[in-house]
Amino acid sequence: MEISDLISVEGVDANLRVTSKKQALQELSKRAAEVTGQHERAIFDVLMERERLGTTGVGNGIAIPHGKLASLDRLYGLFARLEQPIDFHSIDEQPVDLVFLLLAPETAGADHLKALARVSRLLRDATVCEKLRGTDDDEALFVLLTESSASQAA
Repeated sequence: MEISDLISVEGVDANLRVTSKKQALQELSKRAAEVTGQHERAIFDVLMERERLGTTGVGNGIAIPHGKLASLDRLYGLFARLEQPIDFHSIDEQPVDLVFLLLAPETAGADHLKALARVSRLLRDATVCEKLRGTDDDEALFVLLTESSASQAA
């Protein structure tokens, strides 16, 4: 599974302006609704439910909020570079500025876990993250995400 299987240029935001974790999840839910055709509230609710189990702020300024929706037909990803870092209650207590949202059908099972692992592996690469943080263009971010993913898989 490649990042390009999950994300489209329309699912990338190079300058998301939010001031809190809740607002970030609301804005990403709105964008995800446009990309997936699902209800914004359903997406937000599933993300908040997941956050109540434990933060998806994985450290090093990165968060990977995720959830499952029965009505999805495939996995979807969205990426946002935040204009200003926010408190995401991350495991390392550092603010977050890179967010990769992952939504999966309830039936996804192993594919959901593979996608999470793929995104996590990509964002653990300090060089990739440095490039993502240095780019404020949606298309350039999309290219970085998808090309970096392809080169890591090789």
